[in-house]
Amino acid sequence: MGKADLETLLASAVAAVGGEPRPGQVEMAQAVRRALTEGDPLLVQAGTGTGKSLAYLVPAIAHCLDRRDRRVVVATATLALQRQLVAHDLPLIADALAPALGRVPEFALLKGRSNYVCKHKIDGGDENEGEEALFDASAVSDLGRQILRVREWAEETDTGDRDDLVPGVSDRVWSMVSVSARECLTASKCPFGTECFAEEARERAREADIIVTNHALLAINTFDSDVQVLPEHDAVVVDEAHELVSRATGANSGELTGGMVDRAARRIRKHVDEKTHLVFEQAVELFREMLDTADARRYPQLPEDVVEALTALRDASRQVISALVRGREKGGAKGASRAGGGEDGAAEVGAGTEGARRQAQAAIEQIFELSDRMLLTSPDDVIWLDRGDRFSSLHIAPLSVAQQLRHRLFARTHTVLTSATLKLGGDFDGVARSVGLYPEERADRLPADSAANGPRSRRAPSSDSADDSSDAASSAQDSNATPANASASDEQSAQDDAQDDTDHPIRWNALDVGSPFDYPKQGILYIARHLAPPGRDGIRPDQFDELAGLIEAAGGRTLGLFSSLRGAQAAAAEISDRLSYTVLCQGEDSLPQLIARFGENPRTCLFGTLSLWQGVNVPGPSCQLVVIDRIPFPRPDDPLAAARQEAVARNGGNGFMAVAATHAALLLAQGAGRLIRAAGDRGVVAILDSRLATARYASFLRASLPPFWPTDDTKLVRAALRRLDAEAP
Repeated sequence: MGKADLETLLASAVAAVGGEPRPGQVEMAQAVRRALTEGDPLLVQAGTGTGKSLAYLVPAIAHCLDRRDRRVVVATATLALQRQLVAHDLPLIADALAPALGRVPEFALLKGRSNYVCKHKIDGGDENEGEEALFDASAVSDLGRQILRVREWAEETDTGDRDDLVPGVSDRVWSMVSVSARECLTASKCPFGTECFAEEARERAREADIIVTNHALLAINTFDSDVQVLPEHDAVVVDEAHELVSRATGANSGELTGGMVDRAARRIRKHVDEKTHLVFEQAVELFREMLDTADARRYPQLPEDVVEALTALRDASRQVISALVRGREKGGAKGASRAGGGEDGAAEVGAGTEGARRQAQAAIEQIFELSDRMLLTSPDDVIWLDRGDRFSSLHIAPLSVAQQLRHRLFARTHTVLTSATLKLGGDFDGVARSVGLYPEERADRLPADSAANGPRSRRAPSSDSADDSSDAASSAQDSNATPANASASDEQSAQDDAQDDTDHPIRWNALDVGSPFDYPKQGILYIARHLAPPGRDGIRPDQFDELAGLIEAAGGRTLGLFSSLRGAQAAAAEISDRLSYTVLCQGEDSLPQLIARFGENPRTCLFGTLSLWQGVNVPGPSCQLVVIDRIPFPRPDDPLAAARQEAVARNGGNGFMAVAATHAALLLAQGAGRLIRAAGDRGVVAILDSRLATARYASFLRASLPPFWPTDDTKLVRAALRRLDAEAP
């Protein structure tokens, strides 16, 4: 399809959603089409107002319909964007493009299995201790009432998707009505397999041209060669790509807690012999003792007491898994005998016993894998113990996901990354490095005959199986394999992975299509240069004075973004005492409700922390002042950030700039981006941290922000805010 054809399709899509043609949108769509066709990864920054979702959806749809066997995955970081794409953009675009493309493009939303209610579980297919009563209609507890409400909803919903349940339920309740891929019986063995919500979602995805999913599911599909949670696809578009590294890190991280191992001990009780259960309980006791006494810090090397506790937990878990496998091979007779039912009892419990056993094994396998991974003490992992107010936990996270993304995403699949904030410090290099793309391999920096034009490995296509591919995570449960014995196929898989990780050059492209907004005319960047740098003791009186003066001049209309919830709460209390405006604070209600109330009443302020830095879209006069209390560096005691800084320094780089300053630049750019959301918006971004004007790294941070008109003149800024307040409708 030529340039004119793509522009025609884009124009049809823009008209369908009621938008206006934008040069940056056209430029982006053309670049996305080239990336999907030619294969070079593309990083494209598209500022607010560009219409970037249409700029990648239209070429993605055209790419799929050029050949019937093509499929594109669109991965987002937030639920809000998933909803926008599936409920609004894609239906309108599909209908608008159908006449030109010859058929209506198909699209589907796909989430992890635990996001869908499990019909087998709500029907009572779970014998875990303490949960059976929740399915009794006579249950009167709040927990029981919520369970019953989910059960009634499951009879009416078409999707079974947790996000379609309004009002929602707590994580604890949802865990009682859903299963993970490990816990699932699989469609072929579940009595509800033919009407399973998760299976239906996967079937829709297998038939779709465009699959909308989240970063975490994409990361699991990309990083774990044994688990295919997404249908075969030949291209990926990652929106909100500034979040990709964080979400991919989260998907490849884990934690062990006392509550986690206690629950596993309770779950296995009915499914293993007493001796095996005792061994596991002793390991749990040792692990809990270690959590209470070990130093709460990062562990470059595991202390002896941590090694002892993890070794006992790993070995006991392996023993339990072997016992569970043997019990299953015997048809569950052992478990029925322990319950006093004999062979007839085994027949009666049927799928219920199997479901409970599956959940028990899933819990134990997770503990085994995490303890085993921690004991490996790989230089590629970071391990730390965190001691909170309520409980302690042992964590593990990857030091970096860059090489995994490089070898298992960019080297195999045509990929586009897009966001409003990919240029940090004025260029793409920082983000490119974080995802495994080397700055020196950027196409416009390479000679024409560069080796980066050479071949790259690609994932071989495979047919979709009848069973959900996500169940590969639990396939070992249906064989004689245990974590103690690797098969020849495992060795071959490892060899294939090693070959895939061979480092070939990867040429990539970058594009900044700008924004249709005139930032220097629409917004002011005010840095309170006269204030002393923020300290560690919370917000000072002079900062409260500055904040109150700005809010009073603005007439409310303020979004306050704070580095901690405690700071947001303190500021909300102080401003409420000083001024007559309503001050909403994160935690008082759900975020959607707070944001709605903020947008409806211009004389209102909304204060909060991280979720608001990236999750607020309030165009118009309700948000004419965005205040940021301090530069959002990672906490000094953040173990993962500290380890990453040290790793950069060991390799000769500047760890502070590569990790801490880059983290701060990204959040500052996201926070400042809350101000101008529409062509008619005007206002001020106020930074109450003088370091943004005086520190050696200040120019890097400022270069990451939208190009507002800068000033440190307090009187000028307050006068501008009063003028905007007077002119606002």
